[in-house]
Amino acid sequence: MAKNVDKKALRGRAGRMQGGRGSGRSAAGVVRLWGRHAVEAALMNPNRQHKKLWATREALEALDGELPENFPVEYAAVTDLARLVTRDTPHQGLVLECEPLEDLHLDEVLDGDSSRPIVVLDQVTDPHNVGAILRSAAAFNAVAIVTQDRHAPPESGVVAKSASGAMETMPWVRVVNLARALDEMADAGYWRIGLAGEAEATFAEALPTGPVALVLGAEGEGLRHNIAQHCDALARLPISEQMESLNVSNAAAIALYAAAIRN
Repeated sequence: MAKNVDKKALRGRAGRMQGGRGSGRSAAGVVRLWGRHAVEAALMNPNRQHKKLWATREALEALDGELPENFPVEYAAVTDLARLVTRDTPHQGLVLECEPLEDLHLDEVLDGDSSRPIVVLDQVTDPHNVGAILRSAAAFNAVAIVTQDRHAPPESGVVAKSASGAMETMPWVRVVNLARALDEMADAGYWRIGLAGEAEATFAEALPTGPVALVLGAEGEGLRHNIAQHCDALARLPISEQMESLNVSNAAAIALYAAAIRN
């Protein structure tokens, strides 16, 4: 690998974007991100503290904007970058080491725009699914996703790559007690709909016109009984009988779209 370089040109847009959001207790120690969308979004986020960027010259020149002066950059070959990430990871010539985002508390998002849905994930642990849900939540203007502090993936390169930049902009609230968090949402006026394949009502029938929290469980197990009990309604997506269920990230995207097009 080459020595560190100090150049004004060669930067993502760090510090320019306003309104970056913290993600809660995401990880212990440093977080390593890779791929153009994930790295560029992290560089744009003023709430993200960066430690070091490894990059090929071609990938660095392709970033949109300029790095600030004295930003710690180290040129690297593609083979060198491959040693910094997990096997067969599509790093696209960029690997960024940074600090986890700061904690975000539930009351901070409940005080926001109640016309936008909240996505609640009950023990969804696959980082690819959580990343894809973050991306859909950002695309359909959700106010936040909420997970347990435990039984949810930490902030990571896998989540960030699947989220395609949305991990930096979509508020991610981690709570100790998910049932208590659902009670707080109800007190704030949210109608809590749990997605369950066995429910009689369809999602369209259960969807209200006011504030809504979409509650999804892990694939296979679905919603835990206690979490389902803390929902105001259970509803199913009307899929073909030929398929037993949808991937949780696909179900979240469909539910978010339906919430977005309500009258």
